Amino acid sequence: MELSKGRHMARKCFVVAVAVFVFYLFFFPVSGFSSETDAGNQTEGGGMSAAELTKKELLLFWDEKDLYVQSATRHEKPISQVAENMTVVTAKEIEDMNAHTVAEVLNRVTGIFVDFGTQDFGSPSVLHIQGSENRHVLVLLDGVTWNFLSEGGAETNSIPVRIINRIEIIKGPASSAWGSSLGGVINIITKNTGDTAVPSGTLSGSYGERNTQDYNGEVFGKAGPVGYYVFGGKQRSDGLRENRWFDNYSLYLKFRGDISKDVNIGFTAGYNEPHQKFLDSPANDFTSRGITRTFFVTGSLDAAITSELSFQASFYTFKQKLAQLNDFLSTGEPFLHITYDEKTTAGSGKLVWTHGIHTGVAGAEFSRGTLDQTFGGMFSLTTNPSIDKWAVYANDTVSLGKFTVTPGIRLDHNNVTGSFTSPSIGVTYKLLDKTILRASVARGFTIPPLSFTSGGGVFLDPNPDLKSESVWSYQVGAESNITDFLWVKATLFRYDLKDALTPVLAASGNLIEINSGDERRQGLELEAETVPFYNVSLKAGFAYVDKKPSEELESTVNYSYNIGIKYDDRKTFMAQLFGHYVWWDLTEGDAAKYDTFIWDLNMRKGVYSTGKINAEVFATAHNIFNGSYYTFGDRMNPRRWVEAGLRVKF
Repeated sequence: MELSKGRHMARKCFVVAVAVFVFYLFFFPVSGFSSETDAGNQTEGGGMSAAELTKKELLLFWDEKDLYVQSATRHEKPISQVAENMTVVTAKEIEDMNAHTVAEVLNRVTGIFVDFGTQDFGSPSVLHIQGSENRHVLVLLDGVTWNFLSEGGAETNSIPVRIINRIEIIKGPASSAWGSSLGGVINIITKNTGDTAVPSGTLSGSYGERNTQDYNGEVFGKAGPVGYYVFGGKQRSDGLRENRWFDNYSLYLKFRGDISKDVNIGFTAGYNEPHQKFLDSPANDFTSRGITRTFFVTGSLDAAITSELSFQASFYTFKQKLAQLNDFLSTGEPFLHITYDEKTTAGSGKLVWTHGIHTGVAGAEFSRGTLDQTFGGMFSLTTNPSIDKWAVYANDTVSLGKFTVTPGIRLDHNNVTGSFTSPSIGVTYKLLDKTILRASVARGFTIPPLSFTSGGGVFLDPNPDLKSESVWSYQVGAESNITDFLWVKATLFRYDLKDALTPVLAASGNLIEINSGDERRQGLELEAETVPFYNVSLKAGFAYVDKKPSEELESTVNYSYNIGIKYDDRKTFMAQLFGHYVWWDLTEGDAAKYDTFIWDLNMRKGVYSTGKINAEVFATAHNIFNGSYYTFGDRMNPRRWVEAGLRVKF
């Protein structure tokens, strides 16, 4: 019944959205390509004809030269040869949606379910891929594992969205390439360094209600043999609802230089420090705030040994500190202060061999992570667990005419749960010129968080005997341009999870995590997108997940709808309306309210252009219909709020 209700709501909101945009296009005419003369004028002015624009949009789906991805096998290959269910989000899409956090970007991806913690500007978030737990999702930035050693999940509001070139998302286990990633991988790839002596860059600033601000700047170029990219940013808000304020400072540096024509080295460094107020609860005399601090340094070496063999090596040091400060609201005295201070040092190397029909990748990696957990206030406890890991892996992409076969295997070992082997095999078949069939089988795992094995504080007892959660994944899918103007994609999946972690009551009266048994997850994803027609394009997605633990009689059902309508004249004006709906299947006791679409409107207008300098104004109206969307009654989402800004590119 709820599923039918959600579908009815989706159709209703879709009609409303179409009506809004038809009204806009009727009363505010745009420069579409309505005649051959118009098309010719556009070409003479340096633009493209209607036919050329259609071809350009089709290339976004199908041109292998432009759509190379690296996350499936840890080496670039055409996305048409990727057997896994993958989604790519580009820097252009991120800029168009005026996103402030990575979670806002991921919230628009079909199959990813984002639960925002405080439902405010810069909010922390919990990421689920096709019904997975947060700890099952591996998040990477420049090869750095962003997940907490303590809890297993990743907090992405400490990653500046402006530094992102693209995000490659694998939905489903990617353990044969990446190790502990039972639910999937979110691989964030940053922007390239510049290649010209004259620097280029962007300056951007926005201001919204409740003193909500986002200022940032980036510059990139090349000084002698060294290319560089530099970013700095600041965000702040007084809290869009209930004084849930947010402050963040970000700095990112990237350098790349050529030692010779066959050897180059790279270096990146980043620092972020989000501060935020989570909530005030007068009824419970309770207030909570948090501080996150991240710092990382990476180095890399790329060398072409022969025309067929190359070598890559990298290392990183990553420090992440999370402090959650819970105080009595009436007195300000501490109730429970929790601090996780983490450090990970890691290195890896790989060989890539390309010969004939083969593209083989073989590599090894190691890491050491240390965690200092401190609990203060009314309680006092300190623990200092650590984890040492190493792994070896290999895969091959074999092109056999219309078939591509990708076998892979990886052996992981750590000092907490021992060894785990992750095999996988994937197949793609080019049925027609614009139709690809995909199938994959893979075994994956996730290592228990250190807080589970060593004790998560005064309320969670340690269980050093925990095993890694494991899964067998089965996926089939297809994508096609069924016409020259419509792209569709469908994926069916099933996951059989073993040794799932579940909290139970221990003899001490605290909770303790145990490997409770089996779980089955299955479902489907449907996506569709049109090529722009008279500058208007449509986009839609649907994801459905059915989860059933072995010991329970009933299943938990999650599903989501994404609907987007976009107008872009590719010159000076863009507007897009995006609607998002999620059914979380929570009980009434959770005081949740989410049975509605949340609609956002983004607009951008060029206001100045001369030589190399371009300026544009942009604005976003969030939650334009004042929808209520929250999973906890004390963390209600903001009502409608508006922001606007200026962006200058040079």
